[in-house]
Amino acid sequence: QVQLVESGGGLVQAGGSLKLSCIPSTTTFDSNTIGWYRQPLGEQRKLVAGITKFGDSHYVSAVKGRFTISRDTAKKIVYLEMNNLEPADSGVYYCNRIPENLIDSWGQGTQVAVSS
Repeated sequence: QVQLVESGGGLVQAGGSLKLSCIPSTTTFDSNTIGWYRQPLGEQRKLVAGITKFGDSHYVSAVKGRFTISRDTAKKIVYLEMNNLEPADSGVYYCNRIPENLIDSWGQGTQVAVSS
């Protein structure tokens, strides 16, 4: 069972910033592409950003230019820095493997709420 711990969420006003942290298991960090997924209230969970074990990143168009995913190899942490937040960015954020067919469990996520 994959262990992941997400943190860093909170309540911010539109235009504000947050930095999320994800601590996966060492095996997951070293061997996998890891992504941040977002689940708005009442909606499906969807991938918003991912980073390969080589450090190559990709983003969905809605967050490109505002979000930055990164990984600290020494600390084995994956970050998601979110700037210029919009109310549509609200939801529970989870980190996990990419692609989803490699996922066998989810962490508790971290809640992000952006007020207008």
